[in-house]
Amino acid sequence: MPNKLTNESSPYLRQHQDNPVDWFPWGDEAFRAAKARGVPIFVSIGYSTCHWCHVMAHESFEDPRVAQLLNDNFVSIKVDREERPDIDAVYLQSMQMLGYSTGWPLNVWLTPDGLPFYGGTYFPTMPTEGMPSFTQAILTIRDLWQRDRAKVINGGQKVAKHVIQATKFEGSADAISAELLQRCLRALYDKFDKQYGGFGTAPKFPHETNLEFLLRYYRRTGDVAALSMVELTLGAMAEGGIHDQLGGGFARYSVDAEWHVPHFEKMLYTNAMLLPLFVDTWRLTEEPLYLHTAEGIVRWLESEMRLKGGGFAAATDADSEGVEGKYFIWTAAEVDRLLEAEDADLIKLHFGIADPGSFEGATVLRIVKSDEDLAEDVGLPITEVRDRLARGRQIMLAARKKRVAPGRDDKVIASWNGLLIHALAYAGAALGNDHWIDLARDAARFIASTMVRADGSLVRTWTNGVLVADGVLEDYANVIRGLMTLYSVTGELTWLETSWNLTEYTCAHFAHESGIGFYDTPADTDLFTRPRELTDSALPGGNAVMAEVLSMLGAMRRDEALVTEARSIVESMAVVLPRYPMHTGMLTVAAERMILPTQELILGGNDIANMRTVANENINPITIRGYVHTDIGDWAFLEDKPVADQPAAYWCSDYVCQAPVHSAEALRELLG
Repeated sequence: MPNKLTNESSPYLRQHQDNPVDWFPWGDEAFRAAKARGVPIFVSIGYSTCHWCHVMAHESFEDPRVAQLLNDNFVSIKVDREERPDIDAVYLQSMQMLGYSTGWPLNVWLTPDGLPFYGGTYFPTMPTEGMPSFTQAILTIRDLWQRDRAKVINGGQKVAKHVIQATKFEGSADAISAELLQRCLRALYDKFDKQYGGFGTAPKFPHETNLEFLLRYYRRTGDVAALSMVELTLGAMAEGGIHDQLGGGFARYSVDAEWHVPHFEKMLYTNAMLLPLFVDTWRLTEEPLYLHTAEGIVRWLESEMRLKGGGFAAATDADSEGVEGKYFIWTAAEVDRLLEAEDADLIKLHFGIADPGSFEGATVLRIVKSDEDLAEDVGLPITEVRDRLARGRQIMLAARKKRVAPGRDDKVIASWNGLLIHALAYAGAALGNDHWIDLARDAARFIASTMVRADGSLVRTWTNGVLVADGVLEDYANVIRGLMTLYSVTGELTWLETSWNLTEYTCAHFAHESGIGFYDTPADTDLFTRPRELTDSALPGGNAVMAEVLSMLGAMRRDEALVTEARSIVESMAVVLPRYPMHTGMLTVAAERMILPTQELILGGNDIANMRTVANENINPITIRGYVHTDIGDWAFLEDKPVADQPAAYWCSDYVCQAPVHSAEALRELLG
C-alpha cells in the first residue's frame, strides 16, 4: 500500500512511495507524530539520480523486515535535497561536526524537536570496515533512546548549538589584493594533478569555479601556468569517460583520477558551469577539441534536457534497468555487429573498446587514440578517418537510443536554470550563436513567468506544473546572474529589471544581521537554524555569487553601498581563500573582478547590430555591458549617453568614459 509520499511532486520521493517504510514528507505532520509517539525521527536525504540512494533503497527500504524496524521505532521522513537544499545543508553540517561520514544518501536521526544526534551516509546490509549495518544502527539507536533519552536529547542540543554558532561567523576582514590571489593560484597549483588535470585524487570532480578563477587570473596577468591547468583539465575531461563521447555532456564526477570511469548521472548544473569554460578556453587557444565539446554539451541539453515551455530538467540517472552505466557502456562484439569491419576496427582503436572491458566486462568510451594518431597508424588520410569515425559514432548513438534510457528528473530548479541561462547567453554571444541565446531567453521567460511570485519571491522547483519550496539564496543569486548576462547580450531591459527586483527581495529577506552577506533561507525557516554557507559546494556558494552580482549592480546604479557589501563578503573570507582553495573558487572569481578597475561597455543609437556583433566577439566576464534606451529608469551607468541617430559605443573605466566611437571597425580597434 502506498505511503504518504504518493501525492508528492518530487520524482525522488515518488520513487519511494511503494516502500514498506511508512515515509512522511518533511513537515509538521511528521514532527507531530514523533512527539505524540515519543520516538526519534529518521531522516533520509537524497536525490532521484543518486546511485547509492538507489542501492540503499533496494537493500534496506524495500526490505519488509527493515521497514518494520523503522516503522516500530521511528517516524521516517524522506527529503529530496534538490527541493530542500537547506534541510540537507543543516544536517550535513551537523554530521560533519559529529565526525560522521557524509554524502548521499544522508541518513540522520533526530530528536522529536528536529535536533540531530547520529547519522551517516550509505549503511550496508552487513557490517564492513568498522561501519555498522543499517539494522545494527537502528537497534543501537532504539536501545540508546529507550535507555538514556535525556543523554540523546542533550547531545542533540549540543550539536544544534554548534551549528547555530557557525551561522554567526563574521570572518576576519582582509584586503583583496593581487598578492592574495597569487597565493590562491599557488594553493591550487599545489593541489593540481600534473598528470591528468583536475585537483586532488579520486574521486575527481571538475571544480568548475576554480577553473573559472584560473581563466580570469590568466586574462588579468598572462600567467601561462593558470591557463595550462585549465587546458590540461578540460582536455583530459573531454577525452575521458566522464564525457559522453556519443551523446555529449558530462557526468557529475569520475570515480578515478584519470577521468575514465564516471558515476554516470548527468546533472544540469555540471554542464551549465562547464559550457562557458570550454568556450572561453577555445577562444584563448583555438584548440578545436574545446569548441566541439561545448557544442556537444548544448546538443545534449537541447535534445534531452529541454522541457516544453523552455525550462530545463534537473538530471538524468546513472542507472538503467537497475544497472549502473548500462546505457552507456559497450562491448567489442556489439560494435562488430553494428559496423562494417574497417569502421568497427577504427572505432575500437579510437575508444579503446576490447573484450572483456574494464568496467563490468564492457568498456566506458574514452578517446584512447586521436584522429591524427589513428590516421598515421592505419595509413589513411585524416579526412577519411574522421568521416569513418563520425559515421560510426552516429550509428552507435542511434543504436544506443534503442536501449532503455536512464530516468530523467523533470524538476525545473531555479538555481540550476539560472546557471544555464548565464552559460547559454555568454557562450552564444562569444560564438555568435543566436540559437543558444534564444534557448537562454526561453529559459528566462519560463523562470520569470512561472517561478517568480507576485510578491517578488522565487519558487525553488517546478515539476509538471506543481511549484514546490521557497527559493533559497543560490536560486536568487544564480537567476539574478543569469538574467544580468542575458541583458548584457541582448540589451532587453526587462531582464535587468527582473534581476534588480530579485536582488531587492534578497536584500530584504535574506540579509545576515552582521551586515556581511546573507543567510541561505528567509527568516521563516522550519529548521532549528537558518543555514548560511559562505563557500562553494557542488554549486557556487550563494554568498559568493551575490558578491559578484552586487559588485556589478552597485557599479551600474552608482550605489557604493552595494559595492561595499559585495566587497565585505569576499574580504570576510579573504584569510581563508588560500587555505581552502577547493571550496572558495567563486569567491576568488568575485575577487578577480574587485581588484580591477570597473570596466563598462555601453552601446546605443540606431543600427547597432554590427557593433553588438563586435562586442560579442570580445565578450569578457569582467566587463559590464549596457544599452542606452529611451527609458533608462534608475540605471545610472546609462545616464549622459544620449540615444543618437548613429550607433555609438562608450568604453568606461572606473566610471570615466572615453569619447564614443561610431563604427564596428572603430569598436573592434578599441576593444583590441
